[in-house]
Amino acid sequence: MTAVALRERGRGYDVVILGGGVAGSVLAARLSEDPARTVCLVEAGPDHGADWRSWPPKLLDARALPRDDVWERRTEVHRIRARVLGGSSCVNGCWHTWGSAADHEQWAGAGGPRWSAAAMEPYRQKAVRQMRLRSVPEREFNSFSRAALAAARELGYPEVDMGTSGGPGCGTPLINALDGVRWNAAFAYLAPARTRSNLTILADTLADRLVVRDGRVRGAEVVVDGRRETLTADTYVIACGAFGSPGLLLRSGLGPTADLRRYGIQPEADLPGVGANLTDQPGVFVPLTPTPELNAALAAKEKAGELYVSRMLVRAASAVCSDGTDLHILPSAGNPLFGSLPPGEYEAGISAFLMKPASRGTVRLRSADPTTPLDIDPAFLSDPDGRDLAALRSGLEIVERMAATAALEPLAGPPSGRPSRDLTDDQLRARLGTYWHPVGTCAMGRPGDPLAVVDGEARVRGVSNLRVADASVLPTVPAANTQLPVLALAELLADVLKEAGA
Repeated sequence: MTAVALRERGRGYDVVILGGGVAGSVLAARLSEDPARTVCLVEAGPDHGADWRSWPPKLLDARALPRDDVWERRTEVHRIRARVLGGSSCVNGCWHTWGSAADHEQWAGAGGPRWSAAAMEPYRQKAVRQMRLRSVPEREFNSFSRAALAAARELGYPEVDMGTSGGPGCGTPLINALDGVRWNAAFAYLAPARTRSNLTILADTLADRLVVRDGRVRGAEVVVDGRRETLTADTYVIACGAFGSPGLLLRSGLGPTADLRRYGIQPEADLPGVGANLTDQPGVFVPLTPTPELNAALAAKEKAGELYVSRMLVRAASAVCSDGTDLHILPSAGNPLFGSLPPGEYEAGISAFLMKPASRGTVRLRSADPTTPLDIDPAFLSDPDGRDLAALRSGLEIVERMAATAALEPLAGPPSGRPSRDLTDDQLRARLGTYWHPVGTCAMGRPGDPLAVVDGEARVRGVSNLRVADASVLPTVPAANTQLPVLALAELLADVLKEAGA
């Protein structure tokens, strides 16, 4: 249904959800379970249909990271974000891990007991079932992945369940890949709900701004087929992700007053935390030199259609970690993530990712025009105490020890050039990549927190019928890949909305 058809019907909805990514898909499916509640889900990108077999092959292929359905192409790596129904679950690596008890203590401190480890556990389990998450099958391991598991054990890391909380260890993630098909949130959550007459999905529809007057949202302005339309509802939920959600709030006059006026936007609520507190997980890839034997083994896996770049990881604690874990050590071997190699040659290496950074970045507007790219500064390794640099160097020491183990050394030679431990701070910064797990830009917090944007039930301060429900509300990033935590928080917030009568 188009927005024009909606206007012609002359009615609004009980709930409008702006953003059809992971969280939006969960919310739309759960809230539309009640046939008496009308729900409209708005997505800026395409909807490739109810039948997964009709989707583009690149989005279905769990062996690669597709980059067609994104907001910006040929941009800085940290800016990549999905623009398609199902969101990041359509373009990511299909990995699901869970953080530590310390993560939940931080969240509960900001949002209350709903966010404790015990309270969120049923939602974690619910997401695992709905997404059909599974352990990595043996046939998807290649010789490098198997050797990396042996190398981790050689370093003293026990095997652990990466899908639940715990301390340091090695293991495999849960994956949303079924026989090579990336089983995304649109398949898992929206496909069973599409036949409901009370659910409307508006794809290729850009959410521009909310019309806010006297502390209440009066409508959501969207652009579809080049025309501006207004959607109305009793309750509005923003689920545009850690970049898109603050952008939408700012264009709606909800954010730091001085910034809003700079772009000619009338302030409706002074919320200095909107777009602040951006937290992502930077990392450094240490390349190794594959032996001819490893290249041949990887070529055989690729010929069989079962070459997966990585299927295991190490959860570790750096020298400066005081609670839980703060590092992912990620061995990988296969086709390069960026660029290409001659046939029969492959990339191998080990990455160290900083999972609990102290540095904080920002998301700001460059213009009030929704088509203008946002100003996104992750501010990696910028914390004044240098804790992030110390933690990352600690991770790189683990990488070097892992590469030198009896299990891995026969498959890949040591990195060429200067050892990572000898790189200067600026050289490390120049080699940074990202794990693509941004959070925190509409963070929840207690009433006395001046930077809190929402409370523990995702209600936006100063606006009575508006909530934000995605990764942006997490005040700190978990020591985990964020898809499973976001699925769980969306399940949780769907129940919160039901309880509130939304």
